[in-house]
Amino acid sequence: MSETHREILRLALPSVAANITVPLLGLVDTTIVGHLGRAEYIAAIAVGTTIFNMSYWLLAFLRMGTTGLVAQAVGQFRSREGQSGKALLSAPLQTPHSILCHALLLALALSLLLLLARSPILRLSLWLMPAEAETARFVAQYFHICIWGAPAMLSLFVLNGWFIGCQDTRSPMWVAIGQNVLNIILSLWLVFGLGWKIEGVAVGTLAAQWCALGLALMLAWRKGEAWRTSDRELRAAQRPPCAVSRSASPLHRLHSLFAAFPSRFFRVNRDIFLRTLCLVAVTVCFTSAGTRLGGTTLAANSLLMQLFILYSYFTDGLANAAEALSGKYAGAGERKMLRHTVRCLFMQGAVISTVFTLLYLCGGQAILHLLTDQGPVIAFATAYLPWTVAIPIIALQAMVWDGVFIGLTWTRQMLLSMFAAACVFFALSQAMPHLMPANHALWLAFDAYLLTRGVMQALFVYRAGHI
Repeated sequence: MSETHREILRLALPSVAANITVPLLGLVDTTIVGHLGRAEYIAAIAVGTTIFNMSYWLLAFLRMGTTGLVAQAVGQFRSREGQSGKALLSAPLQTPHSILCHALLLALALSLLLLLARSPILRLSLWLMPAEAETARFVAQYFHICIWGAPAMLSLFVLNGWFIGCQDTRSPMWVAIGQNVLNIILSLWLVFGLGWKIEGVAVGTLAAQWCALGLALMLAWRKGEAWRTSDRELRAAQRPPCAVSRSASPLHRLHSLFAAFPSRFFRVNRDIFLRTLCLVAVTVCFTSAGTRLGGTTLAANSLLMQLFILYSYFTDGLANAAEALSGKYAGAGERKMLRHTVRCLFMQGAVISTVFTLLYLCGGQAILHLLTDQGPVIAFATAYLPWTVAIPIIALQAMVWDGVFIGLTWTRQMLLSMFAAACVFFALSQAMPHLMPANHALWLAFDAYLLTRGVMQALFVYRAGHI
């Protein structure tokens, strides 16, 4: 195994482990309230976690945008040959420390907006997901406690992106594991020890989020001393015009901090946010279309979508490695290593996709039986299983190129690819039901959406000629 393959695995495997812990946050809360004797508690947790999942999903650009910018800065500073990367990067040199400061400031600003808008957010969410009066009351209790974890969660997005950009995926893994373990312990104690019920679940989740942030900050502080020194040296050399005297007012200082943000920082995050909106629109439309086709169809599609999510846990780990390594080599101007790394990423991705294709082809029905014991739902889902079996091969390009594009900060190309793929999905999902059964048309549209993303990104790479 070559050194590049080992480097990819070193970065990818901890990310896979961290990804697998993500659904545990909602699962732990659901399991605990499931033993409280009231169905309304379970429904409230389902609605509450959905509100936060969707809100935080839209703000995930804080993680991805930070990763690409930091990875490039790491490459530039490690090579100390900024000129060699001019063909790949045209942005001025920044340090990982300065990028982290900017990203954390943006995360805190967005957190403040969420906190100020918490009541409208709750009302809108309950309008989109109507609940009975008692369930809505429990949702409000859960939401108004957990919303105070927004600053911690958004800051964790930034810190996780910063760690990955610094070629460190183990720190986010330990933070995620620590958060989940503490969440379990605190929620169990507060609910069954102190009898707090749904408030105990919310407080346990909130406390775990803030403790995870504390751990992440401690790890970042230990890791960041070299970058802080480089940042001081860089600022001294550049003598930025936005520097403010110590006697300046707090408001002037805050304005200067925002004025110091490079426009590229906002452009990258804006593009990723708009891309995420397209992704959310496709996901919501897919679920909504399944809902209109009936309860059995919705249940079957949800089971089949779990197979895609399981596959994505592994390819997301590969994408994280792609973000870190492609950004580093782009920042250092090492074109040859960048091309070699992309080839290695696709080789490992092909292995993962082949394994999952064979797993779903040979054991797809067995997995469905593990997920549910409802015979009619399993029988119905089996008819659409071939669409899911095809996903690992179809989606491979999109998964790998997403990571590479984030590392290169080709976020405009990512946005255009996603927008084109979303248009393909909406067009096919509307037109194909006239030519074939509706749910087959829906899955055809989803597979075509994944394929279009990868093909569009490959065309952008071919046109650019960098890889």
